[in-house]
Amino acid sequence: MKSKLLVLACHLCLPVLVLLTTGPIHAVGESHSVSAAGLVQSARSSAVETVQFHSPLVGKTLPYNVVLPADYRASRVTRYPVLYLLHGLTGHYSDWLTRSNVADYASTYRIIVVMPEGNDGWYTDSATVASDKYESYFIRELLPDVQKRYRTIESRYGRGVAGLSMGGYGALKFGLKYPAMFAFAGSMSGALRPATWTEEELKDFKAIRDSVFGVFGPMDSETRKANDIQQLARNASAARISSLPYFYLDCGTEDVLANDNARYAALLHEKKIAHEYRQLPGNHNWQYWDQQVQEVLKIAAEKLKAKWHRPPRPTHHLPTQGPPL
Repeated sequence: MKSKLLVLACHLCLPVLVLLTTGPIHAVGESHSVSAAGLVQSARSSAVETVQFHSPLVGKTLPYNVVLPADYRASRVTRYPVLYLLHGLTGHYSDWLTRSNVADYASTYRIIVVMPEGNDGWYTDSATVASDKYESYFIRELLPDVQKRYRTIESRYGRGVAGLSMGGYGALKFGLKYPAMFAFAGSMSGALRPATWTEEELKDFKAIRDSVFGVFGPMDSETRKANDIQQLARNASAARISSLPYFYLDCGTEDVLANDNARYAALLHEKKIAHEYRQLPGNHNWQYWDQQVQEVLKIAAEKLKAKWHRPPRPTHHLPTQGPPL
């Protein structure tokens, strides 16, 4: 366990020196910036916006990025489903746009993608810092703000949440705790055990230890009990299970979190909770997440009934090869 956590600590807390990628993907830890114009251009037909949202609950400005469907501005009445895409530990709201091609991928669907700031708060109301209410902020402030600013479908059937690593944990937890709000919850390389990680397991990994214990408190804290997604699933009644969203999980075979994810998928199977689990070649890095976010978007669009966006047919009369496939 110690050697596995050491590898995980390297992925979560240290810069990656070399990451072979193409396009706008960047190495983890690399210092760079992307202009707003560049972001808009990177999404073939989508529009990308940044909202500087001030959270009264957290007492901070927590920006979020938004990818709008290609036809969003053309229609004044159409409402769209929303997928909330959460970042991982040590990451920020900008990660998905600057380290993956998610804006390009999202342009295929009639879906709004929102990428919020979660800092290192595990999308949980902290047991030790009264103002770090990252779960309450997400549910009580962010969702209403997005609904106010954009033409969203406001029922659960038009709302999904997904994320990587820490964000995968947050997405599954929101699906379990707030089934009336989400029809889909997805996790890529989920760090699914923060509520049960012990002092002994984390004693050699200060950054992870400080984050986990700062948010969840001591082992017997009420915050740990309320946010343990293993127990939330295990204790779910049949009636509760029937109300849950569709869960999607994946993890790379080389990822140190693969066993935790496989065990969690087995628990969902045991409880007969509707889900899909994929384990495929890959590690805990942006190459894997750039690949898998395409699958998450595809499944989310299916579950949220987001129609595929077909580019307009040519208006000229030159011969064409028909509509795109």
